[in-house]
Amino acid sequence: MLSIQKWKCPGSQIATVTSVVALVSIVLVSIVHLFWFPLVPSFAYFSQAQNSCVPINGWADSITDHVKGNLKSPSDMDRQFPSDLHKAVVFRGAPWKAEIGRWLAGCHSISNEVDIVEIIGGSRCKNDCSGQGVCNHELGECRCFHGYSGEGCSERQQLECNYPATPDLPYGRWVVSICSAHCDTTKAMCFCGEGTKYPNRPMAESCGFQVKLPSEPGAPKLTDWAKADLDNVFTTNSSKPGWCNVDPAEAYALKVKFKEECDCKYDGFWGRFCEVPTVCTCINQCSGRGHCRGGFCQCNNGWFGTDCSIPSVASSVKEWPQWLRPAQVDVPDSSHLPGKVDNLNAVVKKKRPLIYVYDLPPDFNSLLLEGRHFRLECVNRIYDDRNSTLWTDQLYGAQMALYESILASPYRTLNGEEADFFFVPVLDSCIITRADDAPHLSMQEHKGLRSSLTLEYYRKAYDHIVEQYPFWNRSSGRDHIWFFSWDEGACYAPKEIWSSMMLVHWGNTNSKHKNSTTAYWADNWNDISSDKRGNHPCFDPDKDLVLPAWKSPDVNSLRSKLWSRSRENRKTLFYFNGNLGPAYPNGRPEASYSMGIRQKLAEEFGSSPNKEGKLGKQHAEDVIVTPLRSENYHLDIASSIFCGVFPGDGWSGRMEDCVLQGCIPVVIQDGIFLPYENVLNYESFAVRIHEDEIPNLINILRAFNETEIKFRLANVQKIWQRFLYRDSIMLEAERQKTVFGRMTEWAAQFSQLIEDDVFATLIQVLHYKLHNDPWRQHVHVKKEFGLPQECLFKSN
Repeated sequence: MLSIQKWKCPGSQIATVTSVVALVSIVLVSIVHLFWFPLVPSFAYFSQAQNSCVPINGWADSITDHVKGNLKSPSDMDRQFPSDLHKAVVFRGAPWKAEIGRWLAGCHSISNEVDIVEIIGGSRCKNDCSGQGVCNHELGECRCFHGYSGEGCSERQQLECNYPATPDLPYGRWVVSICSAHCDTTKAMCFCGEGTKYPNRPMAESCGFQVKLPSEPGAPKLTDWAKADLDNVFTTNSSKPGWCNVDPAEAYALKVKFKEECDCKYDGFWGRFCEVPTVCTCINQCSGRGHCRGGFCQCNNGWFGTDCSIPSVASSVKEWPQWLRPAQVDVPDSSHLPGKVDNLNAVVKKKRPLIYVYDLPPDFNSLLLEGRHFRLECVNRIYDDRNSTLWTDQLYGAQMALYESILASPYRTLNGEEADFFFVPVLDSCIITRADDAPHLSMQEHKGLRSSLTLEYYRKAYDHIVEQYPFWNRSSGRDHIWFFSWDEGACYAPKEIWSSMMLVHWGNTNSKHKNSTTAYWADNWNDISSDKRGNHPCFDPDKDLVLPAWKSPDVNSLRSKLWSRSRENRKTLFYFNGNLGPAYPNGRPEASYSMGIRQKLAEEFGSSPNKEGKLGKQHAEDVIVTPLRSENYHLDIASSIFCGVFPGDGWSGRMEDCVLQGCIPVVIQDGIFLPYENVLNYESFAVRIHEDEIPNLINILRAFNETEIKFRLANVQKIWQRFLYRDSIMLEAERQKTVFGRMTEWAAQFSQLIEDDVFATLIQVLHYKLHNDPWRQHVHVKKEFGLPQECLFKSN
């Protein structure tokens, strides 16, 4: 018997409801799914979806009752938040796997604030870090600037630009920092130096060395790293191509020559001749409580932390960050502790889950930003000659964006005893991109493997927190969170930390692809010793989470609302634009690239001629599979129904491209989880096809009827903001508003978005894990959780 009742839906969901009703009418089956309150998380590989309509006098009333505290039993949760025929439960517009969506709808949504005692540090550092560092007032340890070390930052380091000289290589073997002029040994960076008109002008890489002209037309120039080009770069003769003495105004007026190989790579400079000083990129731009010196925050007195966001007892309570206010401060009597400044206790109301962020030594974060040789490396933004924000296209910028959001979040706590999770901020995106930057980052002992070098950084971070803090051993690290942003995720995680939660961009369970899939040999992890790595997979869906990659805030796409384009405006059945391998001009030559998936797709459905002038065996007019760069890539996606999501060297940003333009993702990569796939119901907004089904791809897609297509398109439109790092974007918008007194266009556009973004989604997942991860039933803690008893973890 089919039960019929009135439904109250948002206007944007009417089409979806109509589709679902039509589907139900066809099957004429009423199926009721009953789920008991989950005792352990269930991360099934596939799941189905639900529309988010609420029955009048039904679900809406039960939510009201729940808020009033009238939820009486786990079975009430089932009735209040039923799953649909696709076994999904919608929470805040997203179709979640049933047990997760049900708990979030019934519990996370009614979480209350609790009183948390925040500890404001007062420990002092030796010699106040000698003016060459920032004091961590929690541990009483210095965080030294680049080029300084020691307990009080009094020891001067020598960070050379060059490797030792040899008869054949007087400047040593090549490294990014190689320098024929003045080396700033505090940072291993090369400048023109004293005696030149512009001593602070960078002289990076090939700028200072002789360049050989190509022997054939169109061939690239070659740099001779053994021969300096000082006669040119130091010349004052306007007829020679100089650099260190070239006046910018004369060069722009074409009155003098300059060496084309010289440019402005370093952060903090702008203009063709680095003549304009600019703001550098720092974590949260030092929260307005310090100076960004190349990437390292030099904090004002009384503040510390990688972004100067942590107050000490010497700071003014009125200046405390928003996530520590309003606070009731207990000032203790410290007269009985001469020479020592006590900690302060401040009571702040907060919602769980609470995240403690380790203030690691700067080797793992700030120093990696401060000494980078290419300003675009591993950051999501830089600043132009007017100090306006320029967003980068670095997919790895997500790591910085998330870090900033956590540091500025009301879910952050300074009290490790109250914390539910512990975030360990190691910027692996900077480690890998900077592996060739300078001799002090040498990979010699790692056989040239950037993956091995990065593993060593993570292991050292683990050693530090185990030695300095008591929190790891309480759960064997299971409540700790690490972010692995690189192509293959946490494959190269050291064995010591594998019990923790890994945030990655690509979730290879190694169920099919058991070895490294990257075509970049330096990132290959197969040759890392098992003594270091252990024998773990790259991703464990029971504890880890795949997060979206960073995508530059695109005002034009947002203004055009490409994500909301209707089915009628999507004429292309299937679309993929990208590198298709060696069969095409400029294609990647490695057979291992994309695990061969893109190559197989092109062989079947290629819509552009390959090197032999052939199209794909099954090419069709409404199917686009091309390596040719699109003039309007985003619009092409927004004009398509289905879009391909295939690997590159490990992950690529295609999933994000699809969702942000409202196209149904077609995922082909066996055993590999995509963003949120172990928590969201992918069947409701995506299509998954096995690799061996590639020849049948288009037949599978043509078999979807209009009801199913519109259902999935509608769900993509509901979740697209969960693939944006909007929180970090708006933090930058507020900073720019403070500087310029107005909101820029991109800030105004993004401020209008109100749905949950990446950070909000992560918080929801963490809250679910806090009360449903099985291992926590054996951890007995006395905490206020701000939830009714029915929502708390239940043991057998």
